[in-house]
Amino acid sequence: MSGTDTPRPPAPRRRPRRHDPGRRDRLIDAALTVIAERGAAATTHREIARAADVPLGSMTYHFTSLQEVLAEAFTRHAETVARLFDERLAAAPDRDAAVEAVITLVADDLLGSRHDLVLSVELYAAAARDPALRAVTQSWMARSRRALERHFDPATARELDALIEGLVLHSALSTDPMTPQQIRHAIHRFLR
Repeated sequence: MSGTDTPRPPAPRRRPRRHDPGRRDRLIDAALTVIAERGAAATTHREIARAADVPLGSMTYHFTSLQEVLAEAFTRHAETVARLFDERLAAAPDRDAAVEAVITLVADDLLGSRHDLVLSVELYAAAARDPALRAVTQSWMARSRRALERHFDPATARELDALIEGLVLHSALSTDPMTPQQIRHAIHRFLR
């Protein structure tokens, strides 16, 4: 060692990489929370990362764009609602029970959670502008119709699905939403 050589300080220890296999799913759940609180138009990478309590860089590590995050978040929401349709209608042994299942879907499941109701409305509005999100709503409608077709012919299933969406939007946007009894009456009247 010459007189000009000074010993180098040891290399800083790298922090161990945090193993977080559920982070991507947490980010999608956080995106749904942010969308429900602020709306899809005000949802940002930063807000999602904050809600998930992860570094902002996690967003670009797991997703190529905010549009991808929104599509995956809305797909998760649509899958959750579609699963409710599947479960309720699969459990109905006959058409009369299926009618009751539809009433329960609207009055309790779809209108029972303000969070889910806001997510549905946000999806409808965002899908009106974004073809990628329209594909999410199209897939959701197709799955809902398949569930309804267990008990109703295809034309009735499609029309009933539209009625369900209309009842949900009406209730979400009205200052005087329909009561559960009015929802029951509307569905029975349509299916006569």
